[in-house]
Order: sequence, then structure tokens, then C-alpha cells
Amino acid sequence: MAKLKFRISMSLDGYVAGPDQNADNPLGRGGLAIHEWFFPTRTFRAMTGEEGGDTGVDDAEGGAWTSEIGATIMGRNMFGPGRGSWDESWNGWWGEDPPYHTPVFVLTHHAREPVEMQGGTIFHFVTDGIESALEQAMRAASGRDVLVAGGANTAQQYLRAGLIDEMKIHVAPVLLAAGERLFDNLDGGPPSFECVELTSSPAAAHFTYVRKRHRDPDE
Repeated sequence: MAKLKFRISMSLDGYVAGPDQNADNPLGRGGLAIHEWFFPTRTFRAMTGEEGGDTGVDDAEGGAWTSEIGATIMGRNMFGPGRGSWDESWNGWWGEDPPYHTPVFVLTHHAREPVEMQGGTIFHFVTDGIESALEQAMRAASGRDVLVAGGANTAQQYLRAGLIDEMKIHVAPVLLAAGERLFDNLDGGPPSFECVELTSSPAAAHFTYVRKRHRDPDE
């Protein structure tokens, strides 16, 4: 059965973006540091058209982020810095060939026609909420899993609704001290998850959490 998965990089003190996010600094001050575990890997270098790169734990974790993913969901803040009516010249941070290579469903309050990019990425803009985005993404994924790509607010909405089946959190050994925290607005954190795997390198610890299965008392 297809799952709704979520994965994100996070600082040791719980931030997934630094303060003062803007068009010139989309991850906020210091935010790039939480992703540095990924940049030296063979997977990342291949994504950017380069050869070589490190193998090992971090490469395996980075390479698995699209495994079995048939569609992606993200918030408007992850797609771009604008608010209000769309500047339709803006097609995301990633250039003409975004890394998703799937249909991507962007949560927004403002309608926009789909945007087709190179490599199979098509951005769809969803104005009627997280459940609608999930339903559309599941249909588009055709039996494969759906990924919540971020950011924190979008992840929090799906966690509060109890819709996330699996979380992968890549914790980098850096402190940001301010910014956007993943587990705010959740009354103490997401319930009903258990850690089923932990791998690590000096650059990051990679935690996998799955939603606990509620056991039938008659079993």
C-alpha cells in the first residue's frame, strides 16, 4: 500500500531553516549548513551533472530520498518566496530541470495553471487544502509512495492530521539557535511514532520513524 513519507534535514537544536529567509537566502542565515552532509556525496554530484563524490552512509541516505516516490507535496514557501497573487515568471528555485522528476503538488491560497518543467516535473497548485493535495498526489503516484518535501509548516499540517506514515530526519551536528523549528505547533511533538532505524556518519545522523500500528485487541 502506498505511503505518505516525509524527510528533511534538521539542525541539532531542531531547526529546518535559519532566520531571515528571503529570495537571496531561501534557507535563512546558516540554513545551508544543515544540508552540507549531502553535498559531497556521489548522489548529489550526479544530480548536479558532476562526476565522483563520496559513497557510504550519507550517499545511501541521499540516494534513497526518491526511492519509490511517485509524487511530491510541498508548501508555497518551499516553492518560492512570493506571497499573494502569482508572479508567473517564477517556476521554483531549481532551474529548468528540478530534482523531483514527478508531479509536485504545491499548497497555496492562489490558483495557478500547472507548470511543466524538464525531467518529468510538473508543478500543480492546490488551493483546497492538504487532504485534496494528498488525494491528487496519491492518484498521480499510481501506487508508488508520496513524499512531503517541506517545509516545516506543511509537515506540521500533515503531522497534526495524522497522515504521515514514515519520517526520515537527517540531523546535522550544527546549531542554528533561531529560525523555523520542525516540531513547533504540535503540542509537544508528533505522537504515535517509533524509531526503527538509525544510521550515522560524522556529518549527520539519519533517523527513520514509522507510525505505530494500533494492535487489534482480538489478534
